[in-house]
Amino acid sequence: MSFNTFGTLFRVTTWGESHGPAIGCVVDGTPPGIALKEADIQVWLDKRKPGTSRFVTQRREPDRVSILSGVFEGRTTGTPISLLIHNEDARSKDYSDIAEKFRPGHADYVYWKKYGLRDYRGGGRPSARETAMRVAAGAIARKILGRRVAIRGAMVQMGTETVDRGKWDWKQVPKNPFWCPDAAAAKRWEAYLDGIRKAGSSVGAVIEVVASGVPAGLGAPVYGKLDVDLAAAMMGINAVKGVEIGDGMAVAGLTGEENADEMRMKGGKVAFLSNHAGGILGGISTGQDIVARFAVKPTSSILTPRRTVTASGKNATIATKGRHDPCVGIRGVPVGEAMMACVLADHLLRHRAQCG
Repeated sequence: MSFNTFGTLFRVTTWGESHGPAIGCVVDGTPPGIALKEADIQVWLDKRKPGTSRFVTQRREPDRVSILSGVFEGRTTGTPISLLIHNEDARSKDYSDIAEKFRPGHADYVYWKKYGLRDYRGGGRPSARETAMRVAAGAIARKILGRRVAIRGAMVQMGTETVDRGKWDWKQVPKNPFWCPDAAAAKRWEAYLDGIRKAGSSVGAVIEVVASGVPAGLGAPVYGKLDVDLAAAMMGINAVKGVEIGDGMAVAGLTGEENADEMRMKGGKVAFLSNHAGGILGGISTGQDIVARFAVKPTSSILTPRRTVTASGKNATIATKGRHDPCVGIRGVPVGEAMMACVLADHLLRHRAQCG
């Protein structure tokens, strides 16, 4: 299988399967001399790991990361950084009943058609388990970006339930299991998702990721646009079916006057009066907050029987057992943050290479 690497100068290659012995990644292009230790990565992995609440999969994975190369005496050497996480709580027998059946909504059928075989244990390579390594790589990307760049993600919609943007409070995000910026909405979501979970079903979500402190000038015309790479990175996250930058689809309902982000001089610098563009114009960062949103479909592994077919061409029904997220979007929040960090770090290095 090819195409397991993303990035241009900051390059990330991930490997491993959901129920294999381990997962890992190689991060290439990190400048030398950056302070880095395993604890710097672990803090972000702990946000994504399973089993943290009743609202996510109960698979118990500590997701302890090991740095195997690229760091000497606590600093990056400029050589490839290899990271490893052992899988410790895989239960492959949970999937024996679906070895010959294709799960509707999953990639089972298309993998089988493309490669002639598939790893049915937890989804194999396309499992969301792989995203742990994206989060690990994102931790290194944050180090490259430095403290002036803050990247924060939040869930703004769960199923049909949305947040009240008038009550948005970033301080609330780490205080609830949904990474929700609206405390009242988070409370409602508990009962809502409990009902979904107990019914053996699942629900989708919308995640918003905001990067503050990004300098103007990142991105390049015509085929190296920052928003193009961000959209590709977010779309590449498991179960994502749509991406927006700034106001996204809503701009179709605006007039030119409403959509234009007007400018004024303030303290000798250009200040924007609005941010419909999401911090990117012509594919280049403006210096404003970069805002990206992505929609995550409902988890396809559900207990409700669904109609399907088998590899031998017979009609069948399937109900997927095992431990699954009733809303995979919850653990998608730190993954979205990581992908934002990786893209920004890549573009920062590319900008330095061309413009100094």
